Amino acid sequence: MTNAGENLLSAGVRDVNWLLDKFVADTDGVERAIGVSSDGLLIAISPPLSRAEAEKLAAMISGMTSLALSASRLLSKGPLRQVITEFGEGFLLVSAIRDGSCLGIVTYPNSDLGLVGYASAMLAQRVGALLTPDLITELKTSMIR
Repeated sequence: MTNAGENLLSAGVRDVNWLLDKFVADTDGVERAIGVSSDGLLIAISPPLSRAEAEKLAAMISGMTSLALSASRLLSKGPLRQVITEFGEGFLLVSAIRDGSCLGIVTYPNSDLGLVGYASAMLAQRVGALLTPDLITELKTSMIR
């Protein structure tokens, strides 16, 4: 059942949110995911993250992405594809989508990093195919509500 606010969202916004939710639900080892715009703002969120947690994570992902892009330029290694951070209890994968936007994927400790990395790259391609400057603006605006 959808609420009235969801009916006001465009098909593109609903598609991005659906892709993120489905990715978290269907990909073994994935705990949560968010979408972040090139300016570091939250554009999509999957349960069970709260809005406050997601905004903090978006800021961290934006900083990590900026550092990785700088390293890529300095080392002449081509475009950024993915940043992987390993913790004692899981991983944070940041996958470039397009035009500076990216996905942040949080995994459980026992996840298959190869599987999650491949699945997140496929998700980044699917979301990237949908993103336009207008859709990114609408996604940001939909997060304000």
